Amino acid sequence: MEIALKIVLVIASLGLIAAVLLQPGKSSGLSGAISGGAEHLFGKQKARGLELFLSRLTMGLAAAFFILSLVVAFFVKQA
Repeated sequence: MEIALKIVLVIASLGLIAAVLLQPGKSSGLSGAISGGAEHLFGKQKARGLELFLSRLTMGLAAAFFILSLVVAFFVKQA
């Protein structure tokens, strides 16, 4: 059981890394630093399509990683 949970944890962590790396950058470079980037903070920009999917996938994988880490730590402590 412990080995299976560790394998699932590794798969979740690799998926989380891939999901984060696939997301597009949100910085606007030097022009955003000069203007303050207020349009990004207070703008009405909604994520759509692939960006929305990757955002939700990242949140789901992060939650799974957190929960699996706690479960694996519990099982390792019991052994």
